[in-house]
Amino acid sequence: MDRTSAQPHVVIVGGGISGLAAAFSLRDAAVRVTVLEGSPRLGGKLSVSEIAGLAVDEGAEALLVTRPEGTGLIAEAGLGDQRAAPGPTSSAIWTRGALRPLPRRQFMGVPSDMAELARSGVLSGEGVARAGQDLELPPTARDGDVPVAAYVAARLGDEVVDRLVDPLLGGVYAGRSAELSFDATLPALAAASRRHRSLAEAAGSLLHGTPASGTRAGGAVFTTLTGGLGMLPAYLAKASGADVRTSAMARELAPAGSGWRLTVGSAAAPERIEADAVILAIPARPAGRLLADVAGASAAVTAFGEISYASMAIVTLAYPRSAFPGPGLAARGWSGYLVPAVDGRAVKAVTFSTVKWPHLAGASAPGAEPLEIVRCSAGRIGEEALLQRADEDLAALAAAELAEATGVRGRPAASRVTRWGGALPQYTVGHLDRVAAIRAAVAAQPGLAVCGAAYDGVGIPACVATAREAVSQVLAFLAARPPAS
Repeated sequence: MDRTSAQPHVVIVGGGISGLAAAFSLRDAAVRVTVLEGSPRLGGKLSVSEIAGLAVDEGAEALLVTRPEGTGLIAEAGLGDQRAAPGPTSSAIWTRGALRPLPRRQFMGVPSDMAELARSGVLSGEGVARAGQDLELPPTARDGDVPVAAYVAARLGDEVVDRLVDPLLGGVYAGRSAELSFDATLPALAAASRRHRSLAEAAGSLLHGTPASGTRAGGAVFTTLTGGLGMLPAYLAKASGADVRTSAMARELAPAGSGWRLTVGSAAAPERIEADAVILAIPARPAGRLLADVAGASAAVTAFGEISYASMAIVTLAYPRSAFPGPGLAARGWSGYLVPAVDGRAVKAVTFSTVKWPHLAGASAPGAEPLEIVRCSAGRIGEEALLQRADEDLAALAAAELAEATGVRGRPAASRVTRWGGALPQYTVGHLDRVAAIRAAVAAQPGLAVCGAAYDGVGIPACVATAREAVSQVLAFLAARPPAS
């Protein structure tokens, strides 16, 4: 489309997956689109680079296929033929001195089969007995939003929280179940728990192929791209037809006539950009700063300020396959393992990438034996001191814990440390009310919309869904405006 200056101008602040999905969704609209990304690169938490000669994601490495927004975006971007399905997706829990199978009949750590829970060995005998009491306890009252840990522990005991629920939620949010909102982080289970006396029964009612089990009736729950999900942002940017700018930090936002004016760049050399509509696709705190001086937006500013973020690091290690006992990691039948915070480890989750993604399994150094690629995730909310360690220290720590868990011998052939500061919004108790306050305040601002991971989910499909809703909002606003005289 020939986008002229006479067309309405939509400015998207933020060049992560949400902002780029919004720009891509506007590609056929009669508008001119500018994307402003403050950092030197696009993609937000999506990035891919080589380790040991192989393209491996540094950030998000998979998306759910049970929601259509992510796979639909990949198909519309022309990358459908590069989708890859996972291999084994069963996980283990490294706890109580051993790698133990994560029970398959569970929903985000909440078990539905007590016999399977006992066989797994994840809990002590006392912990299994306490979990079984859920089947007999009277309903647990819940007045409004509550922490995940408080409700689950009341039904199933502390061990289920500490060794199952907390590590699974920690893998998603890098948060702690004692603070995370039951309604916001586990909405399906929260709703089901109101229909069932037993929380185990509520979890069982949801197990028809879920991210917790890794499979569904129609196949795997997850997918990726053979070149890494980190290749998606560049494709979206190009296909959007938008004017995409990096190192373009939006510092001020103010109403201007019937639209908006953004101030971009340094105080010494500011640039003013006029927009008919603006989509904020940035984290909560920066969004709050931009709205700080906008009349009528104070409720949104307050709510934005109450959303905290966790930092983390991904340590990617490459080993010769022979460094692992037996024929390699695939023989274990797991795609990785989780580590409960109560066990005091630095690494909270490990992915055996060359097991989980078969298209990576043939990787090898020139003239050498096949490699095993392992991703180690470190850092939970409140563990900032751990992430202040030097790259080499973090890599050594991850390698040492991996050796203790798996028996791998020797040093890795290659390592890479990727730091994600302020990466994951924390959906703490009251999150849904905060989001409602933000959306109500933003809706009162003509031509303004928000999207991103801070609202309805941190996964790629959820981010894409918020982007599409933001696009619908600004297009409806532009369509309703009286024609220019």
